[in-house]
Amino acid sequence: QVQLVESGGGLVQPGGSLRLSCAASGSIGSNNALGWYRQAPGKQRESVARMFSGGFTMYADFVKGRFTISRDNAKNTVYLQMNSLKPEDTAVYYCNAHILAVGGRWDDYWGQGTQVTVSS
Repeated sequence: QVQLVESGGGLVQPGGSLRLSCAASGSIGSNNALGWYRQAPGKQRESVARMFSGGFTMYADFVKGRFTISRDNAKNTVYLQMNSLKPEDTAVYYCNAHILAVGGRWDDYWGQGTQVTVSS
C-alpha cells in the first residue's frame, strides 16, 4: 500500500509563490509517475503536472512557464514550485502516484489534498 502526504499549501497574494511537497511511503516501484492534480469548487479535477520515473515531465498548458515539478527519488518525494500565482490557481491540490504494478496493471494513489488560495 502506498500513502501520500502533502504539505506546503496556504494563502498567497497574486504574483506570489508556493512550493508543495508530497512524500510517498510504501513501494512505488521503478516504473511510476508522480504528479499533481487540482480541483476548484464546482469544477472537475484536472492534471497540473506529472513527472515519470525516467525524468519525462508533462505540464498543463495553463501552468507552463509558471510551475515546475521535480522529484527526489531517494526520498520518494515530488515537489511543485508554483510561481506567478493567479487567483484562478485557487484549488485543492492533490498528489498522485501512478504506479506500474505486478501483472502490468497501473494503480493510482492519492493524497488527502492541500488548499492553495491566491487572493489579495
